Amino acid sequence: NLAPLFADPVWDPGGVHSVPWGWGTTGIAYRKDRLPSAPDSWGVFHDATYRGKMTMLDDVRDVIGCFLRYRGRSINSVDPSELADAKRDALAAKPNLRAYASAPVKSQLIAGDIWLAQLWSGDAAQAMAERPEIGFVVPKEGSMIFADALVLLRTAPHPRAAHAFIDYILRPEVAAAIADATGYGTPNQAAQALTRRAPPYPSAAELERLEYQRDLGEGVQLWDRIWTEIKAA
Repeated sequence: NLAPLFADPVWDPGGVHSVPWGWGTTGIAYRKDRLPSAPDSWGVFHDATYRGKMTMLDDVRDVIGCFLRYRGRSINSVDPSELADAKRDALAAKPNLRAYASAPVKSQLIAGDIWLAQLWSGDAAQAMAERPEIGFVVPKEGSMIFADALVLLRTAPHPRAAHAFIDYILRPEVAAAIADATGYGTPNQAAQALTRRAPPYPSAAELERLEYQRDLGEGVQLWDRIWTEIKAA
C-alpha cells in the first residue's frame, strides 16, 4: 500500500529494512491573529519585531539546516564556509528567540505565548486542531522532509508478532486513523483517500524545495561543535 514516493526511500533503498508509517516537514507555525501576514522565509527569525515571541527547535539538524537553506544550500552540507554562514545566521537570530524548544511549543502557540515557531508539520497540525488561529508554512527557501519508519531488530524475540503488527499498521483504515490522530502524513497510498486532515503528498515543485537529512559522516563533529557554540553564546 505504500505510495511510490516512500517505497524506495533514501535512507533504505528498496525498502529492504524498514516500513515508513508517517511523514512530515519542518516549517514555521505562526499565530495568524498576531501577524499581519504569513511568514514566507527563514529570515523571519532575524526580525526583532517578534523578539521574545519566537522559538526554534532544540535540534541541531533543524536549526543549522534551515539556515543553510536560507542561503540556498543543502541541509546536509559539511562545507566549513557554508556552515560558518549558517552559524552566523543562527547567532543573529538567537537574541530574538525565547528559547530553543521542541516539546512545549504546541501549548505555547495555543496559549499565545509564542507567535512564531520552527516546528514539525504534525505537531503544528495538532495545535491547529485546537486553535484555528494557528497556521503553518514551509518557507520559500525550502526545508526538510522526513519519515518515521518501523523496523524489526534481527534479535527480536517475537518476529512473527512484529510482522503481524507491521501488516496491521499497513491496513488503509489503520494508517488513515493514525494520520488523522497525529496530523502527520501517511505514506500509505490506499489510506490517503480515507483521511480527514492528513496533508496531501508534496507536488514535484514542492519536492524540489525539500530534502531528507542524510548521514553527515565525519562532518557530524563540525556540526556538533558549531551547535555547542551556538547554544553557549
